[in-house]
Amino acid sequence: MQATQQQRLDEELRRLCDARDYKGAAELALRHYGLDIRKLMMVILKHQDWVDDAFGAFSEGLLKSLPGFRWESSFRTWAYRVARHVCAQYLRSLHGREKWASDGALADQPYRERSMTQPWFQTDIKRRFRALQDKLTPHERMLLALRIESGLSWNEVARTMAGEDLPADVLRQRVVVLRQQFQRLKVHLRELAVEESMLSGPP
Repeated sequence: MQATQQQRLDEELRRLCDARDYKGAAELALRHYGLDIRKLMMVILKHQDWVDDAFGAFSEGLLKSLPGFRWESSFRTWAYRVARHVCAQYLRSLHGREKWASDGALADQPYRERSMTQPWFQTDIKRRFRALQDKLTPHERMLLALRIESGLSWNEVARTMAGEDLPADVLRQRVVVLRQQFQRLKVHLRELAVEESMLSGPP
């Protein structure tokens, strides 16, 4: 969705919310974002039945949470945050041992920007690449889904994964950490691809 389209959608959603038509706002949001949210949930949860259950909970949670939405971020960012929270709760209910990775785990590691044009993102092996995601942690799948599948900006990714609004300085620090984690994730994916004979040798 183009930025101008998203802005117009946000304006319409806010108009509905200001009019206390939360049901109409929720229905409009689900029409525009529902498919992307389901794709995100599939990446994280991996099972259609789980996605169906979680998406139902997301839809209910969206409607109940709308009156408290303060519009301090874009609606899309907030909706993804609600979806993330639902997925995290669902995973905890299924697997009590599941934990989201610590945001500070890589805070001291240097970051170097690199191109995302890597062999495993080419169309002819996307299906096999998706199979590798089964070996990732929920946090890693979430990070990959938000950044690659959904195309969120780093600020949107940070806000979504934080689960709360962040001051500007904290947001900047969180973005740095997530980008570091993403670089490590790309290396990990390459290693998995080599193991699965999708790639040969070190990069």
